[in-house]
Amino acid sequence: MDGDPAVEPELDSFSLTLPLPYRVALVIVLGVWAWGANLHYLSLTKIDVPYLLQYPPRASPRTDPPHHLSAYRLATLLSIPLGLSLLLFWALSHRNPTLVIHYDYLPISYLCIILGIFFLPIRRFSSAGRTRFLTTLRRISIGGIAHAGNGKFSDILLADVLTSYAKIIADLFVSLCMFFRHDGSATGRPDRGCGGQYIVPIVIAIPSLIRFRQCIIEYLRVRDSNRRNGGIGAHGWGGQHLANALKYFSAFPVIVLSALQRNLSLDHEDIGLTETALYRLWLVAVFTNSFYSFYWDVAKDWDLTLFTSARSSTPHAFGLRPRLYFPSKEIYYFAIVTDLLLRCTWSLKLSPHLDHFADFESGIFLMEFLEVGRRWMWIFFRVETEWVRNTTSGGLGAPGQDDVLLGDFSSGKDSDEED
Repeated sequence: MDGDPAVEPELDSFSLTLPLPYRVALVIVLGVWAWGANLHYLSLTKIDVPYLLQYPPRASPRTDPPHHLSAYRLATLLSIPLGLSLLLFWALSHRNPTLVIHYDYLPISYLCIILGIFFLPIRRFSSAGRTRFLTTLRRISIGGIAHAGNGKFSDILLADVLTSYAKIIADLFVSLCMFFRHDGSATGRPDRGCGGQYIVPIVIAIPSLIRFRQCIIEYLRVRDSNRRNGGIGAHGWGGQHLANALKYFSAFPVIVLSALQRNLSLDHEDIGLTETALYRLWLVAVFTNSFYSFYWDVAKDWDLTLFTSARSSTPHAFGLRPRLYFPSKEIYYFAIVTDLLLRCTWSLKLSPHLDHFADFESGIFLMEFLEVGRRWMWIFFRVETEWVRNTTSGGLGAPGQDDVLLGDFSSGKDSDEED
């Protein structure tokens, strides 16, 4: 069984089989496969994802592989060395704690391979896709966002995905920190205080901070446009962007309070908070963040009418919308329920029988995996919603109306500038 880190200092059984660096690598590779599946299924439903992402068209559609096939090829390229590295690691370590710690350079080497494939200009391996990805990543890394028509949706989609990978990114930092620390090992028991007690929480907060700044930029664009036009335009006064920014801001109290609870060296009495008070504040913070995020997923990102009366007189199924591209209504209801459950995985810590579940390395990995899976499901419906907003016909049902609150805003600039 997995061991509680507060009780057992040695490696737990799960970490002997799948050390932290391999868990990070596995989720990254699965994410690439998942993106290929997103592109594949959406193309089958006649949703043009490359068009929505402002991706350059194929030079020769007859000879160039479709975008989902390129994603699958990249995923295969990443999967083969991962499988070989894992087999070699298991053959050499035999789940012996001493050997597991000794051979930590094997998973770290694979992580370097991943970085090389993504960042080095290797022309044979989806170079156009990686170039586009790196360009977008560079722009959003400081919270920038392109203008409508120049890749804005791509920026939003990637930044939202990064929020689901926040803990994976933090674990990547922990792995590298432990590897380069003179008295540590990347395959030892994960030290999530490596580098200082505040570094890992800051790393976790960065993706939410990126989206927060993007929302503020969009609000400022709307405000400036209204000032130039001498009144409130069709896109309102920008309150929807402030409301979206508040959603991402609500993640910060959760991160801070979680860090305070885990920092046992801090005397909470000195700051006027007991352990019980911290827990109650954390509970309020996670409840607010989880249910606000769930509401936004359903009502704003997916434009479903579960929480509001439909603005269109066109008949449609309860809680959904007039235009649906996926084959059955049950898929949407399943997604709503699944999103709610996975948004509330924090509740595992509330049960007296599962109080330490998230302290097990296997439990942490499972929750990270479930969050990435939730985001994979979310992408299908978010992209479908964007397609409905950008088209006037097709799909199941009658044409839908533009979303006044969340429609793209264009300041009239044509350049794909960074903010």
